[in-house]
Amino acid sequence: MPHQTINNAALAGFNDYLAKAKLSMKHQYQQQLAADLSSQQWQNCFQRNVLLVLAQSYDQALAQLISLNFDSSLTPVNRGYSELTRQVLATFDGFVDEFLLFVVDKHRTSCALSNFPDEHKPDKAYVNAVKRDIAELWQSFALTANAYLLECRPEHRH
Repeated sequence: MPHQTINNAALAGFNDYLAKAKLSMKHQYQQQLAADLSSQQWQNCFQRNVLLVLAQSYDQALAQLISLNFDSSLTPVNRGYSELTRQVLATFDGFVDEFLLFVVDKHRTSCALSNFPDEHKPDKAYVNAVKRDIAELWQSFALTANAYLLECRPEHRH
């Protein structure tokens, strides 16, 4: 099978995985928040749980990516990045923003958090601090995914 056909099939599989993962992330966040609230750990719960869920999601996405059959043998490389990396990362467009909108809405509608204004209605500075932490997670994911995709050849499959 030509490498482009292989890669298109793998990218389609990754897109399908990511669509399902988005729903799972929201459920996981709700569970983490409920666990924090039941144990009265509301301080920094927005930051802690967003980072926890995203770190796990990126780890799972990387495992999914590695499980797919990519062939980078003829894929262009530009400035150290595989063209496949660009395509994989593009599937995440809007991913974090959509998740953060969900989380902020959850916090704003939570009666249990209403006594903790920083957590109930995270301000712009708090959200931006969390976004900086997310950027570190994203960078690690992107670099690891790129390293894998640069080396991905049918003869290297386990």
